This record gives sequence, structure tokens and C-alpha cells, in this order.
Amino acid sequence: MDVALSVISLARFQFAMTTIFHFLFVPLSIGLGLIVSIMETLYVLKKDEKYKLMTQFWGKIFLLSFAVGVVTGIIQEFQFGMNWSEYSRFVGDIFGAPLAIEALVAFFLESTFIGLWMFGWDRFKPAIHLVLIWITTIGSALSALWILAANSFMQNPLGFIINSKTGRAQLVDFPALIKNHQLWLEFPHVIFGAFLTAGFVVAGMSAFALLRKNKNVDFFRTSLKIGLIVGLITTFGMLATGDQHSYALEVDQPMKFAATEGLYENVGGKDKQQPWTVAGLYNEKEHKSIFEINVPYVLSILAHHSLTGYNKGANQVNKELHAKYDKKFGKNMNYYVPFNAIFWAFHIMAFAAGGFLMVAVVGLWFNRKKFADKELLKQKWLLWILGLCTFLPFVANTSGWLVTELGRYPWVVYGYLTIADAVSPNVSAGSMLFTNIVFFLTFSLLGAVMVYLAARILKEGPDDLMTQTTPVQDPFAEEAFN
Repeated sequence: MDVALSVISLARFQFAMTTIFHFLFVPLSIGLGLIVSIMETLYVLKKDEKYKLMTQFWGKIFLLSFAVGVVTGIIQEFQFGMNWSEYSRFVGDIFGAPLAIEALVAFFLESTFIGLWMFGWDRFKPAIHLVLIWITTIGSALSALWILAANSFMQNPLGFIINSKTGRAQLVDFPALIKNHQLWLEFPHVIFGAFLTAGFVVAGMSAFALLRKNKNVDFFRTSLKIGLIVGLITTFGMLATGDQHSYALEVDQPMKFAATEGLYENVGGKDKQQPWTVAGLYNEKEHKSIFEINVPYVLSILAHHSLTGYNKGANQVNKELHAKYDKKFGKNMNYYVPFNAIFWAFHIMAFAAGGFLMVAVVGLWFNRKKFADKELLKQKWLLWILGLCTFLPFVANTSGWLVTELGRYPWVVYGYLTIADAVSPNVSAGSMLFTNIVFFLTFSLLGAVMVYLAARILKEGPDDLMTQTTPVQDPFAEEAFN
């Protein structure tokens, strides 16, 4: 294998590995911030100690996910600088402003107030302490906003010129960067996904606790209910924002759209319906379908909100991209994306959303007050399904990320910078392989520690919080804070 190709392949693998692992914990952290904020709000409004215990209990896992997310984010930034120096040079002027705002304002806000919240239980009045966790949650969402502003530029570049002397992108219109329609499609979809993730993680872990016949039945029933309500509401949000996002892909990135729907050939037309491919397998060398299972009219409804419609297939899009970019870049490029991977990643994400919806409705039905504790505990089949749903959001989030990033191939910045031109020129295949191994082992260790600690917290339950006594406070601190 050519050394240059090896470097590119290893760099792409490392980017995928670091980003996927980081993205396992960031949505969980953002979503748990909301869940914990809701629980503490209920405590302040109802003055029920149960909700305080829930806030503190689920707050432990929130803090754990936050810490792991920070560590994995640092590793991700390191691999950007090491492996993608040409990319960093090209977009440095564009990304400087949003990433600086994210670090200096949003992350500072988030990390400062999470510390005050964590150590301030006995130093602040309940209402003030509640404000701290809501500010933390808002800070987390703002961090995501600025990160996604950078990613949206990669998907749909706006507000810049190419400096003819340096060959770098130069920001000339900051408001255009913020008003990028890709940002306002990505941001709500990611935020709803984060809230959905936390909702089903809380519900799933509560179900596992109930399966273990934990004595704190009311505690975990209430946690399960809150998780499912958040999960149900945000599933509708995911479906609505996902529909709009997919709708925009038809214009912004038609090759990605064709792959998500399994379209190698043009489909539909004037007064013609478009079938939706439920399952399929594709020959990526000959660019054609091997087999498909289709449902009439559904793609027309999804893609055009009509019973008829027309979409270009990947083969037609490929011809148009060759005509548009080959002369500009002076080479004959491959514009076909990894078809099978994107098709199935998109469908896994879509089917998961439907599954979340059904599980949330059924779970809330059996968790009604009318059924009482013993009746819910008899539904072991449901508790097992809910327990397994602890892991499904991470699969769905990863699938969504794969669609977003793999579907941009061969571009790093769509239409302007290719993957081959973005990789660092002086990094060797050997050093890249070494860091891949080190990062993989590091991530495996972090993941194992995270799962172990979360399982240990769940096994212990809220009992230790119930038996804690209030420590003696420094009188000057009491006077200062109260």
C-alpha cells in the first residue's frame, strides 16, 4: 500500500475513533444536565426530599460523564493539530472566533457553575443552587452551538473568501457563519438527541435497578417516569428536526441524500411516486443495487411531503460533481460516498427513533400511578427492553455522526478542501499507527472506568445519600453565602 494512502487512512480512522468516543459522552453530559435541572426544579417547587436525592444521585453520573467528555475532547483537539495541519491552516481564520467564544465564554460558564453547584449544596439557598445547575445546562448547550457552527461551515461554507496569496479561507462575514442554515438544522437535532440520550439512559438504568429488586422502588419509578417523559418529548423533536435536516440535504449535499435513501438511479418524476427503501444492499464498485425492499409512496412523502416527487440518483449526481469540480481541482476525483455504511447508518437512526417512541409510550402506560409498584415490577419484559434502551441512544448518535461525516466525502470543507489535501504532510504512517493504538487503549480504559463507576453508583442506589449527615459549616462561609 502506498505510504501516503496509509497516512490518510490512519488519520481518518483516528479522527473517527476520537470523535465517536467523544460524542458518546457529550450528548449524555448535556442531556443529564437537563434531567438533573428538572429534578432539582421539582425539589424546589414541591419541597420533597425525594427529588433532592434524585438530583444528587443522577448528578453523580452527570459529573462523571462531564469529566470523561472533557478528557476525550482534549485528545480530539490533539489529533486535529497532529494529523490535520493543512486543514487547520485552511480553516484557522474561520474557526478562531467561534471556538474562542466556546472556550472563553460557554465552557467557562459551564465549568465554573458546575463547580459551584457540585460544592454548594450546603452553602446556597435551594433557589440559588437551582439557578447554578440551569446555568450549567445552558452553558453546555452554548458550547454545542459554537462547536456546531464550525462543523456547519464544513458542511456548507459561508461568509468567507479564499486569500489568493496564502490559499487559506478568510472570514469576512461573521454573521453569515452564525446564520448558516446548516447550523440551525444541526443544533436543534443534536440538542434533542442529547436530551433523548439522557432520558433513556436514566429510564434504562432505573429499569435495571427495578429488575434487581432494589428496595428504593418509588425512587427509581419516579426517575424512570421523568426519563421517559423527556425521552418521549425529545423523540418528537428528533423526528421533526431530522425531517427538516434531510429535506435540506437534497440541495446542499445530494450525494449524501442519495446514499441515505439508497438511490443510485434517478427516481420519481412529474406525477410519479417514489418508493422508500426499507432495506437494501449495494455494489459500490459497479454503483448499482444488489437487492432492495421498497414501500411505495413513502419516499415522496418523506422527501417532498407529497405523493409525488423526483430525486437524482448517485450516478447522476456523480456526473454533475465531475463537471463542477474536476477542472477546478485539476484532477479526476471520486465523489461516491461509502454507500452501504451511510444507508444503514441512516436507517438505524430512523428505526431507533421509531423504537424510542413506542418504548416511551408503553413504558409510561405501565408506569401510571394506577398500576402501583408491584404491577410494574411484574412486567419484566418491559423492564428488560427499557434496560437495553440504555445503550440504544449511543448507537443512534454514532449512526447520525457517520451519516454527517462520511457523507461529506471526499471533502473536509465541502467543495473547497479535500481529505487528501487536509492531512498533515510530515506525519509518518508509523507514528500514526502508534498514536492510534495509544488512543484506542486510552479510550477503552476510560470507557471501562466510566461503565464500572456508573454501574457501581446504580448498585449502591441512593442509600448513602439518605444516611449522610449535614457537615458542620464554617460560620463565615454561612454568613457569606446565606
